[in-house]
Amino acid sequence: MLPWETLEKALTPDGSELTLARRGQDYSIRIDNRELMTSRTHGSEEQLAQAACAPIRRRQAPRVLIGGLGMGYTLRAALDTLGPEASLVVAELTPQVLEWNRTHLAELAGRPLDDSRARVELVDVGNLLDGKTKWDAVMLDVDNGPESLVRDGNDRLYDLAGLARIHRSLTPGGMLAIWSAGNDPRFVNRMRTAGFKNSRSECARARGGKKGPRHFVFLGNT
Repeated sequence: MLPWETLEKALTPDGSELTLARRGQDYSIRIDNRELMTSRTHGSEEQLAQAACAPIRRRQAPRVLIGGLGMGYTLRAALDTLGPEASLVVAELTPQVLEWNRTHLAELAGRPLDDSRARVELVDVGNLLDGKTKWDAVMLDVDNGPESLVRDGNDRLYDLAGLARIHRSLTPGGMLAIWSAGNDPRFVNRMRTAGFKNSRSECARARGGKKGPRHFVFLGNT
């Protein structure tokens, strides 16, 4: 088996080390030597986007916020689900991740950053969820789940106050979708308490269909 080749390294704002590595045609991003994402398994990221965007796709000029650029698969699936009048903002904290998506990783998801409907802001996604700017859908893929944080401070996205703030940031009938490595019925109940309707978790296989590890998408609407 081919060894992993380190292509680039970067520090996150909180000092964690990100590593971009390649083995053959596969790419991996690790944080402090722990695999964060890989190009081999992205089916659940695509399901996240489809579940969030399909219910609002017929709205006139829907506005969508994505927390976390990753390898571009979530953005690509959202663009493919939405129409030509949609606008999408991706909040990404680490400038190097944006640069990697323009270079090493650009072709993996079909160069979604070249789509005029999308733009990336180098900002904490929580700063764009202020209850004033309104979104038709919000997707969060910045942690391994509400109880498995990649970055200290992200709990403000998932506690009751944070969920209430997201609720205020959505238009009527707007969708919230959160990626998670595991299921958490207590978090679904917290979403209900924050006012989200039809709160639930859906299994999403990492390789799409019925293949790969079981991930989950938490869903709810205003």
